[in-house]
Amino acid sequence: MNATNHGTCLLALLLSVACAPLPIVKRAPAPPPEAKGEAIAAAPKERATPIANKTINIAAACKRTEEDGFREDALMDVKANEVRALKWKLWVSRRGSCEFNLAEFRQVRATPHIELQAIDGSQCKLLVWQDPRRVTLAHNRCEKHCTPGIYEQAWPVLFDPKSGACAEVR
Repeated sequence: MNATNHGTCLLALLLSVACAPLPIVKRAPAPPPEAKGEAIAAAPKERATPIANKTINIAAACKRTEEDGFREDALMDVKANEVRALKWKLWVSRRGSCEFNLAEFRQVRATPHIELQAIDGSQCKLLVWQDPRRVTLAHNRCEKHCTPGIYEQAWPVLFDPKSGACAEVR
């Protein structure tokens, strides 16, 4: 084989590789540009399970301090989904705290979860629900009840439905 044939073969080989179809790789669509001051929420992978319509009866007291400095002191008494007593204070390390007292709320829902609305006209809500492992007391839109700058780190309190003590987080 002479040099011309070599060059022709090499050119034919390069053209056959260059013209071969490329594998199609699907790319995820680019996320929309972030709005100023707003975080983009990740799309849920699975649809959340609805809260079971369950009658909650609990006399709960949870007082503990975590290794990271997060601390909570919560008392709650619920009979047949009616909140009779609630006093909850949580601390985010030494940076600040949030405080909730039943006198500042009125109950607006009993099922499928308990909902308490702040009487000050704010959008603050306290939510209580039960699953097989715990009773959860959570807050929503309650920045006014917290030291500025800590609300995003203020987690719900979890009670053991059998004992009323703090539930295991793990």
